[in-house]
Amino acid sequence: MKIIRLLWIVLFAFVCQPSNAQSLAYKTLLKGIYDNEFPVVKIDEQNILETAVFLDTRERVEYEVSHLQDAQWVGFNDFDLETVKGLDKNGPIVVYCSIGARSQDIGKKLMEAGFTRVYNLYGGIFHWVNEELPVYNNGKPTQKIHAYNKVWGIWLSKGEKVY
Repeated sequence: MKIIRLLWIVLFAFVCQPSNAQSLAYKTLLKGIYDNEFPVVKIDEQNILETAVFLDTRERVEYEVSHLQDAQWVGFNDFDLETVKGLDKNGPIVVYCSIGARSQDIGKKLMEAGFTRVYNLYGGIFHWVNEELPVYNNGKPTQKIHAYNKVWGIWLSKGEKVY
């Protein structure tokens, strides 16, 4: 029932706020998905972002379309702590996915495994791209971004959507 109410709120915000619809609707969506106890990092927090290791928690096909520069793919369904065994457990780690739901789950697993400075990228790669920050494919900037599916793709207003 909570998810249905959340979807109606988001739909209402999207339809009734044409000049700032995505921003208000997206914030409402994220507020309903994010755990208030799990730390997020916003794109203007350069003190964390400049030194962090980025972990992409999307599926491999999403990562292969584009990802944040130097991000390491760890996946979601196939996530295994072995893939991060070489990382500093006390260094900053930023996890991300499309909007931040899957990455929050992986971030919690990392914290349970003893990682101390794990942050979820606020708004995920969709927000990153919507703010016109670069994504890469094979080390080169690209405009392509995997939009997950057409339902979730509505939150991506910039870049070239790939499904």
